[in-house]
Amino acid sequence: MQSLIVPVLILLAVIACVLLVSRVLSRRATERRSNAASSRTPVDPVELAREAAAKLSEDQHRQLYSLIAQGQAMAAIKLYLGATGEGLRASRDAVGALAAHPQPFRRPEPAPQDLVPDDDEPEHFSYRYRAIASKGDVTREVSSNMLNDEIYGRIRTLAKSGDIEGAALALTKHSDISMKQAREFLELLDD
Repeated sequence: MQSLIVPVLILLAVIACVLLVSRVLSRRATERRSNAASSRTPVDPVELAREAAAKLSEDQHRQLYSLIAQGQAMAAIKLYLGATGEGLRASRDAVGALAAHPQPFRRPEPAPQDLVPDDDEPEHFSYRYRAIASKGDVTREVSSNMLNDEIYGRIRTLAKSGDIEGAALALTKHSDISMKQAREFLELLDD
């Protein structure tokens, strides 16, 4: 009997240590989850719906609401994803906000005509112009020999006046980037 007391005491000590370690680890995991949940900025669903609707053309807007009305949420998310190029989670959130807070289609306000470059074929300069935009730790660069300070200034003015599509179109016309890349670049410009 004496020989069993020491192993039983060791076994009880090991069990107590395991329970203590598991309790500490579960508390840390709970704290991490609560910190992650509290660090996310809450997004106003009505504002999200407005922004999402503004990214769609009239035909895409009609098709998306048709799919929502038919209860085809996955098809609506896929349509939004293809139309905007946003991520899957952002598309899901946007379609959910559009379904919960229906938005009428609004035509984008036309940009002032003096800001829109009217040249058909952009001029090629002898130097390469670099435009850099960053926000936080995200940085984008556009480098082109079809840009200069004046053209880039007009593009920035278009973007700041709210005509992101017109600014993105002008940026793609004066550089070798896609519309998606142009939109990403313009989103990083200071407000």
